[in-house]
Amino acid sequence: MKIRVLSSDDVRQALPMKAAIEETKRAFSRLSSGRVEMPLRSRVHIPEQDGVLLTMPAALLDDGEMAVKLVTVFGENPIRGFPLIHAVVLVLDAENGRILSLMDGEVLTAVRTGAGVGAATDLLASPEAKSVAIIGSGKQAGAQLDAVCSVREIQQAWVYSPNPEHAQRFAQEMSGVGSIPKNVKAVSSSAKALKDADIVCTATTSTTPVISFEHLKTGAHVNAVGSFQPTMQEIDSETIRNALVVVDSRESALIETGDIVTPIKQGLITPEHIHSEIGEIINATKHGRSSQDQLTFFKSCGVAVQDAVTAAIALKNAERDNLGTIANL
Repeated sequence: MKIRVLSSDDVRQALPMKAAIEETKRAFSRLSSGRVEMPLRSRVHIPEQDGVLLTMPAALLDDGEMAVKLVTVFGENPIRGFPLIHAVVLVLDAENGRILSLMDGEVLTAVRTGAGVGAATDLLASPEAKSVAIIGSGKQAGAQLDAVCSVREIQQAWVYSPNPEHAQRFAQEMSGVGSIPKNVKAVSSSAKALKDADIVCTATTSTTPVISFEHLKTGAHVNAVGSFQPTMQEIDSETIRNALVVVDSRESALIETGDIVTPIKQGLITPEHIHSEIGEIINATKHGRSSQDQLTFFKSCGVAVQDAVTAAIALKNAERDNLGTIANL
């Protein structure tokens, strides 16, 4: 059996953000239309290491795309000098189940998560949005900034991290890259980042809120990608209570993320407070933003159909450009 093996550099070259955003819209549309096979991710917890192993399979029935991702998230890794996330993706032939490719999943996860935020920002943020606040300074934060700048003409970005050195390095490394403006500035608090931001992105592993409703600009759009367990919460409950809430998957959001589970437990909202899945807005069965002053919120749990469609892009482009290594197994 011959398979194409793609490194992180290969995936980075083969998976441009703008293409990932457009294909992610298709994935969300298919998900909300019921045209995918995608169970909830399975979890194996390693509590001694603050770790979890996730298994995420998906098949898009109308498009002949199938993949499975294995990803680990170990909370103590950054202080040990290891990446927070390790991941690999297997791309499979949907007609016969044959393995087509094994590719790095860390870059793919960052890009596909960013692409989900890019799709939601394109559909929910004010068309006039010019500024963004990034809370977090890791790979995921960089992908959020790249994605937002791919769908809006951003002129100013602020970044906050509890580690000032990390925020400063992020600002220096991201400034002027691609469509990202040169004006990327590290600030000393979340409140300072949020004060004038039209768009807000959070990409942290926090168990307590990193943004407060009182600090948000009127009419802001908020994207949150970090909370993937019920015990994790990036967004305060008042923000959720006051926002038009849109998710990638209702099923996942009501089970997996503290950003939604916590305000429900507090009695501030009910499950019906979730206005729609983002795919329903793409399919025009639900509306998006209704006014310039409306606060909108997108919760990205991260769904396996995103991995399947972005892996398909990466494999197609890698075959075209002869990237990677052919392995005989």
